[in-house]
Amino acid sequence: MQNRTLGNNGPLVSALGLGCMGMSDFYGTRDDAESIATIHHALDRGLTLLDTADVYGPHTNEELVGKAIRGRRRNAFVATKFGIVRDPADPAKRGANGRPEYVRASCDASLKRLGIDTIDLYYQHRVDKDVPIEETVGAMAELVAAGKVRYLGLSEAGAATVDRACKVHPIAALQSEFSLWTRDPQGNGMLDACRRNGVALVAYSPLGRGFLTGAIRSPDDFDADDYRRNSPRFQGENFARNLALVEQVQALAADKGCSPAQLALAWVLAQGEDVIAIPGTKKRSRLDENLGALDVRLDAAELAAIDAVFPPDAVAGARYAGAMMQMVNA
Repeated sequence: MQNRTLGNNGPLVSALGLGCMGMSDFYGTRDDAESIATIHHALDRGLTLLDTADVYGPHTNEELVGKAIRGRRRNAFVATKFGIVRDPADPAKRGANGRPEYVRASCDASLKRLGIDTIDLYYQHRVDKDVPIEETVGAMAELVAAGKVRYLGLSEAGAATVDRACKVHPIAALQSEFSLWTRDPQGNGMLDACRRNGVALVAYSPLGRGFLTGAIRSPDDFDADDYRRNSPRFQGENFARNLALVEQVQALAADKGCSPAQLALAWVLAQGEDVIAIPGTKKRSRLDENLGALDVRLDAAELAAIDAVFPPDAVAGARYAGAMMQMVNA
């Protein structure tokens, strides 16, 4: 397994992690037995970084991960998050909470659900625009001092917010959507802020929510309760335009002798040694395919060819709908 450092002088974690969200929420039917088997298989293959959050389920994904790592804690580097609040009366509604008392209560609840004594990496999932980042990170730093958390992270925080947060306490990781079809961190200053402050960029949805695998050919491929049915990039003309881009990625992957998913992941990892990808899957077969990306090397000419067919502004549609898009890049 290839490892990368999580921030300046941080721990080594696997260059590819495992996003566990889809095992419990947003992407159709659950199969807890296969999901746990997938986590076990990941640990057996040397993958260490497992990513979850209290909002996934909500709560059930942390419980699933906790069950999966029982007896295998030494092999797992567990990342979880707080800060997105779901409304039980309106499943589509989201809010953000970064108040210090909420930070402390959320951490204790996550530790209990995960069945662990210390969270390896604790992220603020979304920035609360009503609470200064200094207050939120200050409360997170207290968790480190108390031994409840090892390292701190932010998710979808803008460059200025990263700069301010790092003045309060070292930030090991900034998690953001980053892939061939979401280049935002390269254009909005996020990646520059990470490198200025010695923060690793952890790329979620590095396969474009599965679209870059080439396996999705129609919106009808999604289960009725799949989040992607309501995502702008998977609707109408946007779907058709984005599918044409993916078909070009498939052609490049065929020339390279790898799968489209492996090419897409190799592209993310080629963006810098400080970039870590956490593709999500609930199947062992897909996990093995993803790990094959570690053997794919892209030279300068191949990276240029990928950019030529899939430039930064080529994708059609916003990556989130409505209010959720307003919660990113705070």
